[in-house]
Amino acid sequence: MADSAEPKLDWQESGDARVLVLSGNWTTRRIHSVDQHMRKVERESSGQPLSLDLSQIGRMDTAGAWLIDRLIAKRNMANLETRIEGRSENADILLNAIAETREGDDDADARNRPNIVVRFLEALGRIVVGFYRDFIFAMHILGSTIQGAQMKAGRRQTINPAAIVSQIDKMGVGAIPIVMLMSAIVGAIVAQQGAFQLRYFGAEIFVVDLVSILVLRELGVLLTAIMIAGRSGSAITAEIGSMKMREEVDALTVIGLNPVGVLVFPRLVALVIALPCLTVAANFAALGGAVAVSYFYSGITPTIFIDRLRESIDLSTIFAGLIKAPFMALIIGILASVEGMKVGGSAESLGARVTSSVVKSIFVVIVVDGLFAMFYAAIDF
Repeated sequence: MADSAEPKLDWQESGDARVLVLSGNWTTRRIHSVDQHMRKVERESSGQPLSLDLSQIGRMDTAGAWLIDRLIAKRNMANLETRIEGRSENADILLNAIAETREGDDDADARNRPNIVVRFLEALGRIVVGFYRDFIFAMHILGSTIQGAQMKAGRRQTINPAAIVSQIDKMGVGAIPIVMLMSAIVGAIVAQQGAFQLRYFGAEIFVVDLVSILVLRELGVLLTAIMIAGRSGSAITAEIGSMKMREEVDALTVIGLNPVGVLVFPRLVALVIALPCLTVAANFAALGGAVAVSYFYSGITPTIFIDRLRESIDLSTIFAGLIKAPFMALIIGILASVEGMKVGGSAESLGARVTSSVVKSIFVVIVVDGLFAMFYAAIDF
């Protein structure tokens, strides 16, 4: 039995304990044949003690000893009694060495594992440092864009109108259908829900005031910025990130071109121009959806709706929303460019940065909208 080449497992009954007889050569090249059987023994949770008989083992190396030690460790974790019988001097040395290594690693992990407060503070610190670095990088891009519209480093400022017009077409004109569709649907929903609630008070006509002020001051520009962040912000990150992966950004620097002037400046200018225009289109679409719902749901004709609209809003209501648009455009463009410049050399990094760009842009845009609302309230605008 001791000369058997293949390792084997045999069960025997002995009094109050089951005996697992291990035989054959438990070496690196052969233990794969019994690995699944050992795992099956590990998963057994009967409370009966287990005795391992190692007397029939021929040769055993570190891999075989590790397999046996894994079974012992699993049963110890489950508080199950395990006895070892008939082990040779070589097996005893290997099992003791592996057991000491495992226990030492467990103790080291227990000592090095910080408590929950330390882990929370560490995570918080990493987030704060990350925000600080992103802010510095964003200010660098913003400053370079303002100062460095030039295409070539060290030259006087030169602007490429063709690149700006191309980006306006991609980010602005291409986004008109989806922006107007979503805005019309949201305007219709707000009008329907407002009319449904105001009907209890006999004040359905005030749904015009509700929709017009809410859309023109808040929802129009906010929804547009969120959709542009998801559509154009992700595209900016993907485009710059893919160029970063292929080292095209480094190539621009090598040939004397300013990467910010070539890549970032046209996109920022296009966003600053396109987002206010899209906001106007979104406002018209939302009010159009509200007009349709008000007519079919509440019987408010378009003529009455427009007459009431003139009384409920003024120029300050319109400009309150439009003023936010350029700032939100800058935020979306800068954050998208920052994340694009941070892309590494893998597709996984590109996907992670695109996701981060969209999430950060939407979050910051909503925060900025809230800050504008508080500012307007403070100055009574």
